[in-house]
Amino acid sequence: MSPNAPITQDVMTIPRKLPEGKLNLVGLTRDQLREALIEHGTPEKQAKMRTGQIWQWIYQRGVRDFAEMTNLAKAYRAQLAESFVVEIPEVVTRQVSEDGTRKYLCRIAGGHEVEVVYIPEEDRGTLCISSQVGCTLTCSFCHTGTQKLVRNLTAAEIVGQVMMARDDLDEWPTPGAPKDETRLLSNIVLMGMGEPLYNFENVRDAMKIAMDPEGISLSRRRITLSTSGVVPEIARTAEEIGCLLAISFHATTDEVRDVLVPINKRWNIEELLQSLASYPKVSNSERITFEYVMLDGVNDRDEDAHRLIDHIKRYKIPAKINLIPFNEWPGAPYKRSSNNRIRAFANIIYQAGYASPIRKTRGEDIMAACGQLKSATERARKSRKQIEAEAGLNR
Repeated sequence: MSPNAPITQDVMTIPRKLPEGKLNLVGLTRDQLREALIEHGTPEKQAKMRTGQIWQWIYQRGVRDFAEMTNLAKAYRAQLAESFVVEIPEVVTRQVSEDGTRKYLCRIAGGHEVEVVYIPEEDRGTLCISSQVGCTLTCSFCHTGTQKLVRNLTAAEIVGQVMMARDDLDEWPTPGAPKDETRLLSNIVLMGMGEPLYNFENVRDAMKIAMDPEGISLSRRRITLSTSGVVPEIARTAEEIGCLLAISFHATTDEVRDVLVPINKRWNIEELLQSLASYPKVSNSERITFEYVMLDGVNDRDEDAHRLIDHIKRYKIPAKINLIPFNEWPGAPYKRSSNNRIRAFANIIYQAGYASPIRKTRGEDIMAACGQLKSATERARKSRKQIEAEAGLNR
């Protein structure tokens, strides 16, 4: 396959038209919004101004009812309501962990469901959002990977997760109130269900909306996209989105990574490292995060740590390594490395001059931790033997 060939999957993305024939304005780019307004009767000379006004109502103030958009003429508001809606995913269930983590099960068009997780910390609040219903990657340690891919999310459904969380956190600003610089939702990570780079255009459009200074207004440095290594789309991520990059690395040899992260059979470790070395943002000394789940006896030996360092140094990649204690789920074929083993692994990386934080497990009591997301309607359990057979590891 040519390295420049487009990445395609046999996955549909639903159209934006809703059953009642109205167009959902959420998820449209500014240009698309302007074109839609003109098509439905807005004079072309007014379209740019109207686009800016409506954009601010939707993304800066969280308003969904055109009647509340009070700087628009009453007749124009009625005209908008005849043609358009402002809709986001519906919250089906909301669970709150003992540590304050919130997990939302959201229903989208077609009755499908995705999970979204909000993680509060002292100095930030991170929202983990999904880009697909299910996942095609079948990473053997990941619960989400045991759910078949159903479809890509639209840009509306992706940015709608952010809007839904702001609703729940009551974080839309009140007109006239003093500006509060502290945000409950300050960071986004595309680490939920799905592979973001297999749904590139919708992810890109949604994140452009999230970063727009007249809307949700999150800095690109507050958004991290996590990929398992869709090599041909990595450079596009820097050029067209500009967010930070995280790589689900998880193994230091092709033999092991082929099992843990099967996409490695298509783009192996060397190809992935080459793409990271030439990643445009690397020239600006923006570190790439290597995510590494700690699996007892599989990828957690001292030689794995040394090999990981060798990989990064050989390609001169500015990096930090996030060590993730494995979050077990029913039927999982692996066990979490011991705390002592994880600390020893982290110390080898630290001594080599790289940051090696050990991720604190959050929301484990509500199955909201890393690798545990799986929509409730798709929770048919595989037996441990089935998963072990598919994984190909004799434990």
